[in-house]
Amino acid sequence: MDKLRREYADAGLDERDLDANPFKQFEKWFQDAVEAKIDLPDAMTLATATKDGIPSARIVLLRGHDERGFVFYTDYESQKGKELAENPNAALVFYWRELDRQVRITGQVSKVSRKNSYNYFQSRPVDSRLAALASKQSEVIPGRQILEERFNQLAEQYQNKEVPLPSDWGGYRLSPNIIEFWSGRPSRLHDRLRYTRQPDNDWRIERISP
Repeated sequence: MDKLRREYADAGLDERDLDANPFKQFEKWFQDAVEAKIDLPDAMTLATATKDGIPSARIVLLRGHDERGFVFYTDYESQKGKELAENPNAALVFYWRELDRQVRITGQVSKVSRKNSYNYFQSRPVDSRLAALASKQSEVIPGRQILEERFNQLAEQYQNKEVPLPSDWGGYRLSPNIIEFWSGRPSRLHDRLRYTRQPDNDWRIERISP
């Protein structure tokens, strides 16, 4: 495994270069990732847990962000949906290897409005909308053929018609309490600067050891 080691050469992250607003800092880094033509810069790990604290994680796509939080969409009856229903605490991780940058976000998750879910759902490609209807995410199925047959039936049923928003599908917004920006540095002396939300909704910025 030592052959996989690599040295970090990024210029690092200095407190003087940080925006006092973590959402503006995230937007800057996110746009840097887009401009660097990183494949799927909006891909993020979403970590959830059951009410008993048993964790699970998967990759989802960021579908909106502002000072209210970070938005993604999924099946409410999926494993992550069921876990969020009983434990709304969750975490996100973005990793942009080409820039030697990582962002960690923790907070509480809540559903977005049905109107927002509808608007986003209708903006998706038709096949993606049909797939959301055809698939009961995380449920056991006897074979792929079942899924494909259901998809084809729905494609025929809704040909030249609006594909309806499934009742169990929609968006979530993670409202952060902590946002940490990590920048790789030589000798593993990485920069880690953490924003913590205060009771007055202001943010405290601290440097933490790598």
